Amino acid sequence: MSQQDGFASGFFLGAVVGSLVGGVLGAAIVSRRDAMLTEEETEVTDNSVEGKKAARRRQMKASASEGMEMETARRSLEDKIAQLNATIDDVRNQLGNVNGSSQSSAGSERSLSQDS
Repeated sequence: MSQQDGFASGFFLGAVVGSLVGGVLGAAIVSRRDAMLTEEETEVTDNSVEGKKAARRRQMKASASEGMEMETARRSLEDKIAQLNATIDDVRNQLGNVNGSSQSSAGSERSLSQDS
């Protein structure tokens, strides 16, 4: 009975301490990110025309590079799919050679059903 009471109190104490540590860590990360965003906003407002042009250039470069990355990823996936399909065909051929009698009987059944 005393072990269960000790477990429950330890569990709740751990949950409370973990929540506090997680909350403090999360707040620190968010405040750091907010500070970085605030610095970027002040740079843009100080040089509003130049800042807007620079932001547009960064956005255009980012979208162009993302487009290239997407195309590269798509081509890579297509190549991998083709490799998988070729491997599947090879395995089917190998299994067909091992189980040659089962394929020939299946072929004869198909021809009988087509004749009927």
